[in-house]
Amino acid sequence: MGRRFGLDVEALRDVSLRIEPGDFVALLGPSGCGKSTLLRLIAGLDRPDSGTLAWDDAHEPRPGEVGFVFQDATLLPWATAEANVFLPLRLAGVSHESAVPRVRAALARVGLDGFEQARPRQLSGGMRMRVSIARALVTEPRLLLMDEPFAALDEFTRHRLQADLLEVWQALHCTVVFVTHSIYEAAFLARRIVLMTPRPGRIAREIASPLRPAPETRLEPGYAALVAEVTRAMQRALDPG
Repeated sequence: MGRRFGLDVEALRDVSLRIEPGDFVALLGPSGCGKSTLLRLIAGLDRPDSGTLAWDDAHEPRPGEVGFVFQDATLLPWATAEANVFLPLRLAGVSHESAVPRVRAALARVGLDGFEQARPRQLSGGMRMRVSIARALVTEPRLLLMDEPFAALDEFTRHRLQADLLEVWQALHCTVVFVTHSIYEAAFLARRIVLMTPRPGRIAREIASPLRPAPETRLEPGYAALVAEVTRAMQRALDPG
């Protein structure tokens, strides 16, 4: 699969990737390598110039089956947390009365029980990102796409949200594709790490994680070993000569 923008920018070239149901895949690479472009292609927000995107059950995802979390929380500033999370259901024609239990359950799942009526300006950056994740989860998607959602957060908040994300993934049994340029983040979260080369983005290598998904993983020797393996592989991808 390939994607160009105009005559001069080749974002992706000959990308071939299979994502299994229930997988947690990290797309890892330097800025500008096409990670976000590939995520948008998977989401159906863009179309490839070459190649195809196929689904095993022969149909593209129906509305609500794909959740997307952007790097910025992208919340409606005048709306409450509950109203922001309700938005996808409202657009799908679901009444507010019938949606309230699902909305509040989604907020509770990301640790925001009791903050339903708070507006974005009253929330920290990490809490705003939690609202964004709850909004993506409220439709109970089969596929959750995340584009560097924790990049702008401090390290303590980032670690907590990473651990919370693993709990959500394990509870919902959804498929996650997570874009990051952090080797440490990819090693902690993903069951499969896909390394991408600088533009034009290609898949240099896939590394399966031997680690169990758990908050204490960072303290285990296997985590340091995986970070070292991914670091060496990325160095080779960046400088194949």
